[in-house]
Amino acid sequence: MTLAADDALDQLDADHQALRRLFQDYRALAAAQAPEASRKALAERICLELTIHAKLEDELFYPPARAAIRAADLMDRAEVEHASVRDLVVQILSMDPHEDLYDAKVGVLGDYADHHFREEREAVFPRVRAGGLDLQLLGRRMAARRRELQAVPEALREELLASVLA
Repeated sequence: MTLAADDALDQLDADHQALRRLFQDYRALAAAQAPEASRKALAERICLELTIHAKLEDELFYPPARAAIRAADLMDRAEVEHASVRDLVVQILSMDPHEDLYDAKVGVLGDYADHHFREEREAVFPRVRAGGLDLQLLGRRMAARRRELQAVPEALREELLASVLA
């Protein structure tokens, strides 16, 4: 996903929408019993994009958001949700589409991600927007970090995923 330097919340919301579309595309491939190579390529793209998104949130968004909204329980839930998503990403990346539960795991990952996205949009984002953060500056930092993460050569992408998911 490539974004302009909008404010941080606009970038995260754009990620959410793009990831939802990718999950819809995957569901369509799975329902059509598309070739394994097509499903695997899309699942890996979803896992990579979701990992980059989570890394941006963990590194740059959550720390100032936590301070701004003073809702530790809400932010703690977000971190736990990220851990659950990371666990499923690791499982999916270590599997092949012909294995039992592969499509189910990608589907559950989509459900977890959708729940997380909805909670952020409804509970976190309004509080952050009201919390006085400089969302333009944070957005520029996130856009720069996104470019760094996307520029990682293909051979290092799995290492990136492993470091994020550790």
